[in-house]
Amino acid sequence: MAKKDGDIIIKKYANRRLYNTGTSTYVTLDDLAVMVKNGEDFIVQDAKSGDDITHSVLTQIIFEQESKTGNTLLPVSFLRQLIGFYGDQMQMVVPTYLEQTMQAFTSQQGQMREQMTKAFGDNPMARNMQIPMQMAEEQVRRNTEIFQQAMRMFSPFNATAKEASAEGERKKTGDNRDLNELKDQLRALQEKLDRMGE
Repeated sequence: MAKKDGDIIIKKYANRRLYNTGTSTYVTLDDLAVMVKNGEDFIVQDAKSGDDITHSVLTQIIFEQESKTGNTLLPVSFLRQLIGFYGDQMQMVVPTYLEQTMQAFTSQQGQMREQMTKAFGDNPMARNMQIPMQMAEEQVRRNTEIFQQAMRMFSPFNATAKEASAEGERKKTGDNRDLNELKDQLRALQEKLDRMGE
């Protein structure tokens, strides 16, 4: 497999040991987690076959992180929904949507940190206040709601002939209400971002 510029190759051996070819040292999943947090790009290859197994190793890192007491990031309801998409017609849409959602959240996270720094300065006590946490939790809740609304509305593959004939009536009731709720949530989110940027 061709190595991309800047990528570090990690070899995984049959005994599950991981070898960083960039530093010529053995590493752990925790070491790889730190590398990810530091923005270091790496590719994990099966030492014997040379296959790219980066996806499965990153998934394993998430599993290890989620297994640590008090360190859960993925709510059970989200995991259930994610599992439900496997084998579903929506499966091909979900990865792109999740990637774009995480990019948007990362961007918003940077804006929130800037605003908190402006509001509270460099005071460590102020950074630990409840208000910043509530702001972050509210942002996560809104992003989750928007994601759930969008996924519920994006289901053209499931329409039956009977549903298609009743489409006009549905649009006057439930569908319009869902669309209006989503518009309201997006408008509220934009207003909140605009206020944070002032």
